[in-house]
Amino acid sequence: MSLIATALESADETRAIEFGEDVLGRTGTLFRSLFPGKKVLVVADGNTFAVAGEQVVASLLEAGVEFAAEPHIFPGTPTLYADYDNTTTIRNLLAGLDDTVACSIAAGTLNDLTKLASGELGREYLNVCTAASVDGFAAYGASISVDGFKITRNCPAPAGLVADLEVMAGAPQRLSSTGYGDLIEKIPAGADWILADELGVEAIDDYVWGLVQGRLRNALGDPAGVAAGDKGAIAGLAEGNVLSGLAMQAMKSSRPASGAGHQFSHTWEMEGHGLDWEPPLSHGYKVAVGTVASLALWEEALRLDIDALDLDAIVAAAPGRDAIEARIRASLPARIQDEAIAASLAKHVEGEELLARLERLRERWSVIKERVSPQLVSPQEAASMLHAAGAPNHPELIGIDWDRFRATHHKAYMIRSRYTVLELLNETGMFDTVLERLFSPEGFWGRHRAADTLAH
Repeated sequence: MSLIATALESADETRAIEFGEDVLGRTGTLFRSLFPGKKVLVVADGNTFAVAGEQVVASLLEAGVEFAAEPHIFPGTPTLYADYDNTTTIRNLLAGLDDTVACSIAAGTLNDLTKLASGELGREYLNVCTAASVDGFAAYGASISVDGFKITRNCPAPAGLVADLEVMAGAPQRLSSTGYGDLIEKIPAGADWILADELGVEAIDDYVWGLVQGRLRNALGDPAGVAAGDKGAIAGLAEGNVLSGLAMQAMKSSRPASGAGHQFSHTWEMEGHGLDWEPPLSHGYKVAVGTVASLALWEEALRLDIDALDLDAIVAAAPGRDAIEARIRASLPARIQDEAIAASLAKHVEGEELLARLERLRERWSVIKERVSPQLVSPQEAASMLHAAGAPNHPELIGIDWDRFRATHHKAYMIRSRYTVLELLNETGMFDTVLERLFSPEGFWGRHRAADTLAH
């Protein structure tokens, strides 16, 4: 039994996956087995329908599935964006069709739109993957923008997936490289989870950990092949992203697949960066840069002398809840302040509780270093892997200027309640010291202020 098939046994929503070569023709049979007696509404855009639409429609017809309406095909250009207005379009179409299930033919965006539209109606859906571009194919939740503010909205994962390697390997290179950017962040995200586990904040689930981390290095092992559209490299990338989604279903949380690197991406998404580009700046490209930033933070964090810290002084100087709220209101756009305040206060500890955590950190620091070190790669190695995969590895490559990039390190801490290396540095009072080192002439970012210094 494949690892994907095994993982399905623990998934909450996804019940069946057709993954491999020449599986597009099984779409109709899978649809009938999952949704007996239901009609179908095919949803695609001009690009995805061009590569897989005819085969999907033919497969559904051959299986005897009744079409509730003609396929709804969004324009291929400009690039479809995950905006709530597009979700509303799909939801309204479905709402007017009884006993009908959507079958999206989609990369990440249209999958998310169909996922949320179906979820709001309490309906299941099927997705035919057209690129290995995200880990969200099999994940709970959809990243959707409302009035330019993009966050993950709660909705069930697809009941079924069809992932044809021929189709995914033939996708535009930028879609594969954005999937690589999403997947590589699982490396420092794993270190963040180890840290939270050792500090008693969030325990590791060994089974879920294995789903994400078990084959991660293999999935990331051929970045040049990903850039070239090599079928074997795309298979590994797609499997890694699908397993990450199934792990999030099993965990009922994005913790297995999302750490501090994703918090950089989420910050820029909340600020609306790249929304007006054509094509829009992808989630995976922002995560790619966040991954290098996270690894650079970890590299400095592991050099800390925790035994030398004056814990009582740190606790005395730590900001209180009012100070945290004031800092957030001074740093973030008004439309995201309340959510950021809620997230920051949810993870906030002070006084005796903070002292107890710092004492545990001191006690467990040698073990944390022993567990985290083999999990990580250097920021330079990750940057080289991303470059080989055709993904950005430096803030200027995604239009983030130097001052904004440095400021994002502080903002990324504010927007999520998850315990990561960002929390470690803030709670020890070492964040500004580490940041100063990173951006000094001798530090990682000081040495790599220009993007071309990270090319190899």
